Amino acid sequence: MKNIMTKQHVTLAVTILFLLVVSSISIKAEEGGSGHYLPGSMASFMDGVPSAPTKLARLNYINYAGSIGGNRALPIAGLSALNADAAFNALGLTLLWAPEATSGDKWTYAMSTTIPWLTMDVSADVNAGNSSVRRQDKESGLGDIVLMPIMFNYNHNKNLNSNYRLGIYAPSGDYEVGRLANPGKNYWTFEPMAAIVYLGQENGIEASLFAGVDFNTENKDTDYKSGIQGHVEGTLAQHFPLFKGVAGGGITGFWYRQFTGDSGDGANLGDFKVEANGIGPVVSFKSSVAEHDLIAELKWLHEFENKKRLEGDTIYFKLIMTF
Repeated sequence: MKNIMTKQHVTLAVTILFLLVVSSISIKAEEGGSGHYLPGSMASFMDGVPSAPTKLARLNYINYAGSIGGNRALPIAGLSALNADAAFNALGLTLLWAPEATSGDKWTYAMSTTIPWLTMDVSADVNAGNSSVRRQDKESGLGDIVLMPIMFNYNHNKNLNSNYRLGIYAPSGDYEVGRLANPGKNYWTFEPMAAIVYLGQENGIEASLFAGVDFNTENKDTDYKSGIQGHVEGTLAQHFPLFKGVAGGGITGFWYRQFTGDSGDGANLGDFKVEANGIGPVVSFKSSVAEHDLIAELKWLHEFENKKRLEGDTIYFKLIMTF
């Protein structure tokens, strides 16, 4: 028992250390004012790695609308875009498989893939000779597929889990230099993440904390390499019995920064800093349908005090069914 507790404490300490390191580093910039990861995407118990063998399908819907005014510029697809306004709807299907455990009941391994479809509408002032004109681009198409070949959960006890994963964003989405609205980013991103999820089985209290770091390759079409980004998200919520299921309500938020400056010949706007912050309410409901778990979550995030990045509002809806 003593050795088991020691391993649990070491695992928990490593997770907490990773979360603290991510939240303590200063920042630089990024192409387009946004990276692959949408801040706030993973922040609650619903986003944790399963603690038991399972198969699940997850539907993700995201609606975002934001802008950056004050005659401020963003580097978008080789353009210097001023006073940008953007809106998009994204629909993603995630398939996850957690096979039978082979090393005891503490660790669970899983893998997943997410296939997104985006509809985008972006307008901005762009250079046209010696003057600037207002342009608007609309585009729909396949986004960049997300692969998670490595996902681990460690079950400390019935209330507390820590998990770790590696996300890989593949440049599968449509991309065109000089177009404001691009479903794809045209570069790879590698994203290690760690999380601590507390969900009290008796008191219904949830306290979740997620952190990740994004490493980007160069966009070969624009000679632009975005710097390393980091993000920390969390949720505090109360869960309670309702309609033969379990409902939850609380608050969620994120803190998003970039660790290193951009590089490459296309990074012609200098070394500017990117910051994003967001907070808002979240509600969830878990029930069973024909012996399959069904979990839904709805949340709204309002961004504030963003710098060198679009600022707006995001609505998330997630629906999970296990098989």
